[in-house]
Amino acid sequence: MTQENRENDPNFRSVTVERVGETHYRATNPSGAVVEFGQGEGLLTPVEMLLAALAGCSSVDVDVVTSRRSEPENFTVTSSAVKLHEDDGAVRLDDVQLSFNVTFPSDKAGQQAQKMVDRLMKLSHEKDCTVSRTIEHPTHVEFINENG
Repeated sequence: MTQENRENDPNFRSVTVERVGETHYRATNPSGAVVEFGQGEGLLTPVEMLLAALAGCSSVDVDVVTSRRSEPENFTVTSSAVKLHEDDGAVRLDDVQLSFNVTFPSDKAGQQAQKMVDRLMKLSHEKDCTVSRTIEHPTHVEFINENG
C-alpha cells in the first residue's frame, strides 16, 4: 500500500511528534489535540504514555457503557508493567496489568452498572481495546528515515 493510499484509508491513524526542548516532546493529532511528554518534571515518559494509552482505551470501553446506567462514584484504572532487560541489551515491558477500581451508587441503576464491569473489562481485553490488542499481538513496525 502506498503512503497516499494509507493516508486516505478511513482507518488510518497518526500523530506527529516534534521536539520542544531537551527530552521534551509534543504529540499532535490531525485535529490539533496535543499532549506533551518526555523526561523531566511534570512530563510522562514514553513508557508511561503507553501505559496511559492502555488504561485510557479500556477505561473508555467500560465507562461509555456503564455511565449510560449510572455515574460512577469512583473510576480509577491503574496500568502497570515490569521493564525487562533482555540478554542482548534490548528492553521491553512484560507482565502488564490493568487494575480497575470502579464503584457506583448503591441504588438500582448503580447496581446494574456495577454488574457490567467484569463483562466490559473482558470485552475490552478480548475485542474492543485497540491498544491492548496491538500490544498483545505481533505488530509490524517500520522505521523510515525521510532524510536518508
